Amino acid sequence: MVTKKRLRKPTLLLADDHAIVIDGLRRLLQTDFELLGAVSDGWSLLEAAERLKPDVIVADVSMPSLNGIDAVRRLRKLKVHSKVVFLSMHMDVEIATEALRAGASAYVLKHSATDALNHAIWEVLKGQTFVSPRIAKDVMANFMEYSNGTSPLAVQLTQREREVLQLVAEGRTIRGIAAILQIAVRTVVFHKCNIMDKLGLRTTADLTQHAIKRGLISIQLRANDGIFTEARAV
Repeated sequence: MVTKKRLRKPTLLLADDHAIVIDGLRRLLQTDFELLGAVSDGWSLLEAAERLKPDVIVADVSMPSLNGIDAVRRLRKLKVHSKVVFLSMHMDVEIATEALRAGASAYVLKHSATDALNHAIWEVLKGQTFVSPRIAKDVMANFMEYSNGTSPLAVQLTQREREVLQLVAEGRTIRGIAAILQIAVRTVVFHKCNIMDKLGLRTTADLTQHAIKRGLISIQLRANDGIFTEARAV
């Protein structure tokens, strides 16, 4: 008697700092995929991805301590080859372009997650790129403009400077940032001054506004954001 070989489900790692989103994603994806776990910040994503080596990572752009885009940049340096699908509330074309430049294979808007996320995951597993139709044309046009492989933000700031910018914008103290990044206090001050000089900003409040605009820091999810409503209906 010939028996059919059971196909292995693709493995997923989830990364989002909102519990309601993680719960919704589990409900949405558990039938077709094996969920290896969930994390709530970029540094935890690095550790879990390197340890678990999932087929696909579904991550938010805005996460505490280390945002999703910079986490993906670090993953690529660590030679972690998991496909990355960003699930984001940000419709900004520059942010989506930067996400793809960092090494993501898909950028899905949270308001369309119920309809598009499953499809996007299967597309990236086949080696394709997926961007939510609402911004796809502009993102692809923008993507092609950067023949040197970098985004405007990446050109201006180093990886360490982006990390310092995010932590400053989150309200961390200079000493706190030094402890998190394991660098000297004077080095944090040096980076902060360089960041303000490069971006033409004068105050910490200006830095915070810039970080919000670039999607580097987490913004509280509102009740009318798509994944919140749709997750409850799954």
